Amino acid sequence: MNKLVKDALVLTGITVVAGFALGLVYEITKAPIAKAQDDALVKAYQTVYSTAEAYEPLEGFDSEKATALVQEAGYTDDTIDNCVTAWDADGNQVGYIITVTSSAGYGGKITFSMGITNDSVINGYSITSISETAGLGMKARDTGAGTFSSQFENRKAEIFTVTKNGASKSSEIDAISAATITSKAVTNGVNAGVTYFNSLVGGAANE
Repeated sequence: MNKLVKDALVLTGITVVAGFALGLVYEITKAPIAKAQDDALVKAYQTVYSTAEAYEPLEGFDSEKATALVQEAGYTDDTIDNCVTAWDADGNQVGYIITVTSSAGYGGKITFSMGITNDSVINGYSITSISETAGLGMKARDTGAGTFSSQFENRKAEIFTVTKNGASKSSEIDAISAATITSKAVTNGVNAGVTYFNSLVGGAANE
């Protein structure tokens, strides 16, 4: 009996020490991780709205309400995580940057920020978190001419559909070869962002 009690006490001590150590590690790494996430978000803002001089949180933004709005519109796999306003050097608001997370990716969640001008033109998107298949879905993160992401640059903010047969309409997006699931996840995420943008400016997609 004494041995059982002793063993139990030892195990309890190990558990307490391990728990304390994990808690300490979390506290030590929490701030650096948060800073890295903030830095990645700012970099995404600069990528999708490079002409802006400042970014300000959208007054009154509510992620739950924004997400409910886009999910009611049919984008049930998407959440609107954040929205900031973009400002030029003269202090004029020039557009919005909306951060979206899609849970419909092949490898899990995909988070990106997208810029839309006051004139309803999409500047593009910048991915901050993705775990798709290397060489396939991960191509959604590639930038430059001819990439999947380039199809969203300087495009009218409308509702897009994915095609595997070559885009023939302004509202069509060519899927990444062998990565249709990823293509649809990102495209529907963009559509969710456009839907939320329209709610802010009183527009309607595909007018």
